[in-house]
Amino acid sequence: MKTTEYFPPLTLALGGGPAEVVTSALPALRRCRPSLVLIFCPRGADVREICAGISAPLGPECLVLACSSAGGFAYGGYDDEKTILIAFPSQNFRAGAVWLENLTQTPVMEWMRALRPLERLDGAQEFPNHFGVLLIDGASGHEELVTATCEAVIPSLMVVGGSAADGLRFGRTHLAMQGEEREVAAIFCRIATDFAIEEIILDHFTPEGERIVVTEGDPENRIIRELNAEPAALEYARLVGVAPEDLSPAVFAAHPLIETQGGRHFVRAIRGREGEEGLSLMSAIETGAILGIGRAESLAERLAARLNAMPPAEMVLGFDCVLRRLAVEQAGEEGRVAELYARHRVAGFSTYGEQHGGFHVNQTFVGLAFRAPESHAPLQGEGDGDARAHH
Repeated sequence: MKTTEYFPPLTLALGGGPAEVVTSALPALRRCRPSLVLIFCPRGADVREICAGISAPLGPECLVLACSSAGGFAYGGYDDEKTILIAFPSQNFRAGAVWLENLTQTPVMEWMRALRPLERLDGAQEFPNHFGVLLIDGASGHEELVTATCEAVIPSLMVVGGSAADGLRFGRTHLAMQGEEREVAAIFCRIATDFAIEEIILDHFTPEGERIVVTEGDPENRIIRELNAEPAALEYARLVGVAPEDLSPAVFAAHPLIETQGGRHFVRAIRGREGEEGLSLMSAIETGAILGIGRAESLAERLAARLNAMPPAEMVLGFDCVLRRLAVEQAGEEGRVAELYARHRVAGFSTYGEQHGGFHVNQTFVGLAFRAPESHAPLQGEGDGDARAHH
């Protein structure tokens, strides 16, 4: 008979090196008895060791997935030092995961074959709600194709995810599963639960000004060479009202490009200049795309409006672009965001890009709220969703 108690996700935020994180986490994780643990590490070199150190003691019944981040958050503000662990108790969650490899070679048929077993999830018949989590090498430059492939194979599944990061260094990123690390790869995980789930998609930009046409692009390398038949960097500088020599990460973060498709808009973040005249992006844009310049509104106000409008959640799993974090810091809104993340139990990591609904986007918060199953009472004590550990 199904228990009348429910077991929300357990969130831990732990400081120290790999050995210290593993030693501190294992007692709480053993009590939690998870079927899945997600780990977000601020140092890429720690990913495999922490993943292996957690996976081996918990055994093959528990999936342990890990990636590097640009910092994390766990019921509070952004943190560059702590490793974030989110455990999903087996009483209310089931999970299965596969590797998607060789991203730069784009073996789409191989990815589709790898994904087929997750069209169903064995042992999850009693759990009515299913969703996917996608973790991708954020330095691969192939998130669009991977995300679209997942959507094509399992189109009815709600999928959220983030691109693994390397702080603000934009170097090599790391992913591991069950203690095994693979390069230039992605991990797709399907999860079933009896918790009610709600997708949260949020940015803080509104398109404004004249339409812009990409007249020469290099989508494979995520470069725009011409906008409106003018050198891209020079035309962009004119449109945002700064001198070309004053283009900077702060300008790019405040004025991203916005692409509109099917009545929806998607933020396309600018990573930097490409040579003297081009622009390097964090997502691909095709020649002929119609764009606008994003006008920023208060990130904290948008976040508050969205989170306050939804019913209370036991936990919100969040993937938040690192450029949003920079915007929060530039606006002096760190305290307000930390308070919102604490009140609404938001935990996750700062990414190099976000995925949802078959799209790869930037400067967007992508999350999933978990609410208690109906007619269930929460288990009090160490298994509840408020449990955290700090060093």
